[in-house]
Amino acid sequence: MSKKKYKKEDIETLIALSQKGDMNALEELIKRVQKNVFTMFSYLTNNRQDVADLTQEALLKMAKGLTGLKDTKKFKPWLNQITTNLFYDYVKKHAGEKNLEIDNNKLLEIKDKIGCEPGEKCLFAEMEKLIKAALLNLPENLRIAIILREYEGLSYNDISKITNTTLGTVKSRISRARLRLQEELIEFI
Repeated sequence: MSKKKYKKEDIETLIALSQKGDMNALEELIKRVQKNVFTMFSYLTNNRQDVADLTQEALLKMAKGLTGLKDTKKFKPWLNQITTNLFYDYVKKHAGEKNLEIDNNKLLEIKDKIGCEPGEKCLFAEMEKLIKAALLNLPENLRIAIILREYEGLSYNDISKITNTTLGTVKSRISRARLRLQEELIEFI
């Protein structure tokens, strides 16, 4: 199969081919998920180098563990579990270090990739920066829960499994995160 044909395949097919040792399928799968993994880590920490390192580590773990994935329909929650576990390990490893502090000024330096013409795009980009800054101000347990729910679209049950917490705890964390985000962004909404 040519590399161009892999671009037309769905995720489940790429997973199945990758599990059989097809390196081209694995390469295409990594290309498709790397942006989402990078984005998730960028919402969890503000250190760009750590985001890149965590992304690379998550993709490597995904590639190595793919043969153990039994149900290809559960790929997304499985990958989110890898990402979340890596972030928890990262937080434990760097607990107490100053580089975990949030630097909101760095967030404001993010370049607008979509441009500022027309005005709506510029407004959207600015709002996205404000939301990211507000997310980074949340405690990590609230931040992880809200990102898995709102950005990754996972169910409360999936989040409960990924974070090893009860369903009630997940609902509470998401509710508290939403309230704190509303309070922080009240003048913009």
